[in-house]
Amino acid sequence: MQRYLIASGSEADLDAVLAIDRLCFPAPWPEQAFRDELCRPWAHVEILCEVESRRVVAFCNYWIVADELQILTVAVHPDERRRGHAARLVQHMLDEGARAKVRVASLEVRASNEPAQALYRKLGFHDVGRRPKYYADNGEDAVLMDRDITA
Repeated sequence: MQRYLIASGSEADLDAVLAIDRLCFPAPWPEQAFRDELCRPWAHVEILCEVESRRVVAFCNYWIVADELQILTVAVHPDERRRGHAARLVQHMLDEGARAKVRVASLEVRASNEPAQALYRKLGFHDVGRRPKYYADNGEDAVLMDRDITA
């Protein structure tokens, strides 16, 4: 039997999503930003949770607009890392993008987040540029990455 499943996030999952976001990022999203995402037709907040307990262990947030998929957030609870959850969520987003007939997936990732960059490269993403001083909390650059979904 499958231990985890990916499902659409809802108000009921918001506390868990916020907690994971706070544990994972130095500048977490405000609660209202996630509430807004739950209402936008182009936005998707998806959770990866245990099947039996529905305990949320990871989440992702992405947009599908026109023929593009923009990955905004991938976060895994620190106690659940190194189990393939992030890869599973990214692949899920790519599959959803393919079903929606998007042509490209893109994202920004902190220049210092080498494990995330390695994961994205393993899943077919390529570096396409940098955004200098992108992150407001420390002025760190963002690495821009994208991947053709049509291939």
